[in-house]
Amino acid sequence: MKHVCLFDIDGTLLNSGSAGKTAMVQAFADEFQVDALFEGLQTAGRTDRAIAHDIFNHHQHELNEGKFQQFVTAYKKLLPEHLSQSNGRILPGVEKLIQILHSREDIDLGLLTGNYRDGARLKLSHYDFYHYFEFGGFGDVHLHRDDVAKEALEVIHQRHDENFDRKRIWVIGDTPADVQCGRAINAQVVAVATGTFSYEELEKTEPDYLFHDFSDYQTFVSLLD
Repeated sequence: MKHVCLFDIDGTLLNSGSAGKTAMVQAFADEFQVDALFEGLQTAGRTDRAIAHDIFNHHQHELNEGKFQQFVTAYKKLLPEHLSQSNGRILPGVEKLIQILHSREDIDLGLLTGNYRDGARLKLSHYDFYHYFEFGGFGDVHLHRDDVAKEALEVIHQRHDENFDRKRIWVIGDTPADVQCGRAINAQVVAVATGTFSYEELEKTEPDYLFHDFSDYQTFVSLLD
């Protein structure tokens, strides 16, 4: 029977050098002539939809679907430029880990990310990583990460069956929100301290497995043997 691995992107697979944030700031400035407020705004582990929602509310802009799509369209156009200008990188051990998992016929690789679907594609494509992931849950619609996990679970059921063993679903991320959303779908949870949360902070959330980073990728792979 297959395992399904659902990876977060930012802080887990890669560090974009804040390209997403700076592209959002410029998109709000260009489209609505406001400086998007990020100071004090929690972004790690949240969906892009929720982050945009908070910024609209802060500036007391009516958030209707037309304005939201106006912002998203601008953001997607700007993101490639900001990725090219950033000092981003693939995180330690990740490239080898994903290559090994992708090569195994008993592993289905997907994404569970707060990024917009197209944002995820642009970020991963910039690092020649997008082709490894065939499906996922994304931050286009949902404000809450748990709902993104449930979206991903629905896709797993479509790809496999309704009775797919939840203990063979793995949610991998770098924030407490990743741990929480993995619990929301009764999956196995792997946390990695390569984002904004320390090893000690993540330890308190009680993931099933916790890594400092994926330099020792073989230890992760052995969990799926």
